[in-house]
Amino acid sequence: MSSPTTLRKLACLSLFLVLTACSAPGAINLLPATPTSTPTPSPTPTITPIPLALSVNGEGITVAEFNAELARYQQAQTAMGNIANLEAATKAVEDEFVDTLLLAQGAAAKGVRVEDAALLSRINSLASQVGGQQALTAWETAHGYTDETFRSDLRRQMAAASMRDQLAASVPAAAEQVHVKQILLYNADAAQQALGYLKAGWNFNDLAAQYDPVTKGELGWFPRGYLSETAIETAAFALQVGQYSDIIQTAAGYDILYVVARDPARPLSPDALLTLQERAVQDWLTQERNKGTILFTP
Repeated sequence: MSSPTTLRKLACLSLFLVLTACSAPGAINLLPATPTSTPTPSPTPTITPIPLALSVNGEGITVAEFNAELARYQQAQTAMGNIANLEAATKAVEDEFVDTLLLAQGAAAKGVRVEDAALLSRINSLASQVGGQQALTAWETAHGYTDETFRSDLRRQMAAASMRDQLAASVPAAAEQVHVKQILLYNADAAQQALGYLKAGWNFNDLAAQYDPVTKGELGWFPRGYLSETAIETAAFALQVGQYSDIIQTAAGYDILYVVARDPARPLSPDALLTLQERAVQDWLTQERNKGTILFTP
């Protein structure tokens, strides 16, 4: 039979083991804690998407940004004495945003990035033009910009301009061209009569001078892609030197063309070069619009 002293020692040892088991490393918890209440989960924050007016290949223009640009466009048209209805103004702003985004994306695809230093240099240049940074800030505010939206828009415009420059530079400085004269008449009977004279052996230059003593029918040199009237251009390039065309009906009237000369690589005039450069940009934009994803918010 155990003595009272021995029993007290065993009891103390049991209590010590229970207490140290709760805190000893790697020990089994003999007294699991029971939660007094169930924790309430934190609510998931709701992120409200910023409303977009349009997006181009996933890159969006916010409604606020679009409306600010629309107001600027209408203000500019009014200053020039033009009154554009809301539908026409909205379409113009949509087209401008789409073109700018496509060009900026094209520049990015070619590795062009508008660095912060270049952006700051451009801002400083603009500030200098308008009379200082304070004047530029006032201009931004008057035209619906914040500093952030102004910088964002300017960066996008700079990237788009870089892409325009690349497309323009792709146009060669020389191209095949034809030197053409015309007899332009304004009714079919007169045109048929002129064609009859030519078939009877009349000299084209002499006949053209009779119909138009001022210009003598001179159209000058032009390359493919220069004339707005494609029927004239197509007919001219189909002729050989010294040949005249049949009657060509256009919006201007009834034309008979004559090719004076042809050059396979004649330097472009400044006007012809600019026209072909603008056409290169428009052709590229048409192609990108056709293959891109462009969404408008009703």
